[in-house]
Amino acid sequence: MSDEIDILAKAKHAITDDYVPAENEEYMNEAQLDYFRRLLLEWKKSILSASAGTLQSLQDGPIREPDLNDRASSETDWGIELRTRDRQRKLIAKIDSALRRIEDGEYGYCEVTGDPIGIRRLIARPIATMTVEAQEAHERREKVSRDD
Repeated sequence: MSDEIDILAKAKHAITDDYVPAENEEYMNEAQLDYFRRLLLEWKKSILSASAGTLQSLQDGPIREPDLNDRASSETDWGIELRTRDRQRKLIAKIDSALRRIEDGEYGYCEVTGDPIGIRRLIARPIATMTVEAQEAHERREKVSRDD
């Protein structure tokens, strides 16, 4: 999760052209949509770039540690790395979905209520699909069904 936040922060820094969406603007105007489109594309590019290194390491060959403890440690590290890449693969699918919503004119609006998600929430989580309230209700329902 912290990797995801770091990559998003770097993407925000990479697209900085002194424009940051503000609450007092018309919601989801062309400048805001362009900002989020560029942010999402940069975020995706950063994730793909980071995953290229993992793929190269995997292609370099199997782990050949002579010591069993070293081999176990290396295999654990690989497992963590592969789980991270799988999370990032899922994140890329969410980024692609957000880009489609921008093209369809649905970006920035809650998929449950249709209400605006809010600029601050979208800046913090550009792939958000629900308002904070709808997300909290969703998580409460999820927890209740898990507890059953």
